[in-house]
Amino acid sequence: MQKLTREFYDRDTILVAKELLGKYLVHISNQHKQIGKIVEVEAYLGPHDLAAHSAKGLTNRTKVMFGPPGYAYVYLIYGIHYCFNVVTEKSGHASAVLLRAIEPIENITERTQGPGLLCKAMNIDKRLNGHDLTSDNFYIAEPDAFSHFTIVKKPRIGVHYAKHWANRLLRFYIKGNKFISKP
Repeated sequence: MQKLTREFYDRDTILVAKELLGKYLVHISNQHKQIGKIVEVEAYLGPHDLAAHSAKGLTNRTKVMFGPPGYAYVYLIYGIHYCFNVVTEKSGHASAVLLRAIEPIENITERTQGPGLLCKAMNIDKRLNGHDLTSDNFYIAEPDAFSHFTIVKKPRIGVHYAKHWANRLLRFYIKGNKFISKP
């Protein structure tokens, strides 16, 4: 596996979102390595995107999104589930890609179909907010073998409040993968 570089994340958010599909999410904690193949993501394009957290401006919660690319943006929803995003593009742009689902590859026994379940299964919580994704214990990597797949584009899930942004095709997943959250 080859760890992704900062330059990978410092590009157009939609391009990064699509190219994250098929990559491996790696989390090493207490000498326990977990690996999951990214199979579903959503792109959040910055403050002008009414579904993005950054649409509310720079806050204590969103400051990681406004920072440099290649960092983890982890937050709690509904007071019970963590969600993990990858910050993209240059500092100040405030865009990110939400990881919605992974296919278990190594040492993952719980369900991973949905952002909250993914985080629970991979032990991702608030402690990883702001974590550098070029580190040695939490990162995304290119697998050794490339597999061909078709990318499906759909509207994002749970963003009905975002007016015209709710119907934008900014959710991407691997066609036919049984680990996506919702077909």
